[in-house]
Amino acid sequence: MWPLTEDTPKPLLPLCGNTIIEQQIIVLEKVGVKKINILIGHRMKEISDLLGNGKKYGVKINYIVQSEQKGTGHAVSLAEDHIKETFFCLNGDTIIDEKNLELLAIEENQMAMMVTTVDDGEKFGVVKSNNGILETIIEKGVSGKSSINAGIYLFNHNIFKSLKTIKKSIRGELELTDALISNEIHTIEYQGFWKDIGSPWDLLTANEVFIDRIENKSYGEIEDNVQIKGNIYLGKNSIIKSGTYIEGPVWIGENCVIGPNAYLRKGTVLCGNNKVGAASEVKNSILFEGAKAPHHNYLGDSVIGRECNLGSGTKIANLRLDKKEISVIHKGKRVNTGRRKLGVIMGDNVATGINSSINSGTIVGNNTKIGPSALVSGTYESKSLII
Repeated sequence: MWPLTEDTPKPLLPLCGNTIIEQQIIVLEKVGVKKINILIGHRMKEISDLLGNGKKYGVKINYIVQSEQKGTGHAVSLAEDHIKETFFCLNGDTIIDEKNLELLAIEENQMAMMVTTVDDGEKFGVVKSNNGILETIIEKGVSGKSSINAGIYLFNHNIFKSLKTIKKSIRGELELTDALISNEIHTIEYQGFWKDIGSPWDLLTANEVFIDRIENKSYGEIEDNVQIKGNIYLGKNSIIKSGTYIEGPVWIGENCVIGPNAYLRKGTVLCGNNKVGAASEVKNSILFEGAKAPHHNYLGDSVIGRECNLGSGTKIANLRLDKKEISVIHKGKRVNTGRRKLGVIMGDNVATGINSSINSGTIVGNNTKIGPSALVSGTYESKSLII
């Protein structure tokens, strides 16, 4: 998820007006969950500061600290003293919905896991089952169409007994999946959209689904001569100035300034304290808190980090000339994103000079400076100077 997670824990990345973990909590509350145990280890204060005791979500939140990162099995075992009944167990970066949790809950006192089919199982744990009962899980490396572990479970207290018997894996970790094999685990097919947020562009894919669910609400100011088609959410203390054209669904957070004469297109999310100014166009992109496209900018299918500022005339391409799927240099390897349209993945506190051009599939690390009229392609580490 670099560079988006360099300064932000993955569960706190924004997703259509909330964070990933808040979206999970909202869904859990809707299916009747009243108490949530959150296992945290990395940058736990940021998570607990945001979520608090859970009262604002209608639930009670308890925090369990994993001081040493010994694997998923070890993490779940820490919850034993806090849980007395059947419970949901979720990966912290998985998108969920009420329908599937209700489907899983039908198993009642049985243990179950959700599986889903993907075109390429290489990055996931591939599940083999027989008559709806888990037989084995192959940890990553199986290419081609596969049934995979969706990271959504229903457990009873027997899982803790099994966790006490597992040994360290080849990776030197205690794996939750090793504890599953010694139990009768029902496998339930996940219905509808499923996404494991494992790559930066996955955030765009998830956002495209969630934004279609927004309702038309306005808590800010809309000046005369603004044209709006479709649903928009407009947050408190935000203003849409004259001459602006918006094609929803679009989400605009609090304290944003749009226009005059700006153009927001379907799928745009402004997380808060953003500015999209005169003659700027934003399409299907996420602008994190404080990011600005103040004048004569184009950005499409992009993720822009916190407090970024695009100089006048900065343009971000989002489509190859041959219209093929876009690949990026990620973790030192060229990776096919599976997307025909992808602009830039930009970390926090990046500044661009006037008339700079950024090619499709570019990744820019935090605190990078891009000079005037620069042509930017590829992947750049944090604190780069591009001229």
